[in-house]
Amino acid sequence: MAFVQIIEMRTSKVEEMQRVGEEWEAAVADDRTARRRVFCQDRDNPDRYFNIVFFDSYESAMQNSEHPTTQKFSKRIAELVDGEPTFYNLDVLDERD
Repeated sequence: MAFVQIIEMRTSKVEEMQRVGEEWEAAVADDRTARRRVFCQDRDNPDRYFNIVFFDSYESAMQNSEHPTTQKFSKRIAELVDGEPTFYNLDVLDERD
């Protein structure tokens, strides 16, 4: 079953966060299990951001989370956010184009 993880966060350092995200993608390379990622800014609350990440399954998402490269870069991201991020873990029940 497909799986989506949404990470909600607040930051005033969005450019730095985006750089760290690009560095992670290069570092994890072929080990990446995320199939697609969409990074969004809340139009009504400009310091609030959402990272929407698509996976083939919950298991592949957990494999990604446990990867040493992801662990390393997650710590760097944590230093850039204001407060704790909120994670939403969603099983995809229906998907249409």
